[in-house]
Amino acid sequence: MDLLYFAWVRETIGRSQERVMPPDHVATVADLLDWLAADSEAHRTAFADRARLRAAVDQQFVPLDASLFGAREVAIFPPVTGG
Repeated sequence: MDLLYFAWVRETIGRSQERVMPPDHVATVADLLDWLAADSEAHRTAFADRARLRAAVDQQFVPLDASLFGAREVAIFPPVTGG
């Protein structure tokens, strides 16, 4: 699975993307964030306030409790504002 990070999430983690193979118990975006945060201080810091995060799975906006079944790409970013 490819992970993409944008804006301050990218800056906090220190990279714009990574490839991971989460274990079977990682079923939702929130599970993925928990799994990543458990092993990395940078991820833990970036994902600490879930209210400040948005996600897209295979380029579709989703809530953090969305399923990862069949997902190839997950993007994590702060809320987007328009103008």
